[in-house]
Amino acid sequence: MGTDTVSLFLALLAIAAELATLAALVLAVGGRVSPKLRALGHRAFEAVGPMALPLAAVVAAVAMAGSLYYSEVAHFPPCQLCWYQRIAMYPLVPLLGIAAFRRDTGVALYGTVIAALGAPISTYHILVERGIVEESSSCDPNNPCSLIWVKKFGYLTIPTMALSGFLLIVTLLVVARTAARLEPSDHLSRSEAHGH
Repeated sequence: MGTDTVSLFLALLAIAAELATLAALVLAVGGRVSPKLRALGHRAFEAVGPMALPLAAVVAAVAMAGSLYYSEVAHFPPCQLCWYQRIAMYPLVPLLGIAAFRRDTGVALYGTVIAALGAPISTYHILVERGIVEESSSCDPNNPCSLIWVKKFGYLTIPTMALSGFLLIVTLLVVARTAARLEPSDHLSRSEAHGH
């Protein structure tokens, strides 16, 4: 499988991540004003909630595998900003993987913070790539942060894909934490309904 095929696959995953994040945002905001969106959001929440933590771990693992593919197989050397994004993404793989295995949603808060730190780095990198922000003098002139190795669908570059991953991870972890907070009250209301 060539680099172009892998890049297309990762770009399609990034689009799916963007659509899922956008859908969650629309349901969360729209649900405040529309009963139909509120009901749809509730059904989506019930479907995704129990799987949100494992899904976040999978997103982090795919993002890490993709970045390793680009540097180790395609031989695209990571720039300084890429390294910072890796510093935010890579720890999420064991952290969220172990949390998903142990069903420990308490870890979701730490994962959310780490992913939320990675997202602005990706955003800054995208602005540098597009020439909106001037490249820092700390960037290696032999491997500039403005160099675009991959571009799919006119806008998806490596930092754009990373940003899509970070945002979806944050979304899934917010869902996981919310589901965990609601679970005890659900058990309580069921117990009350059965007269226990």
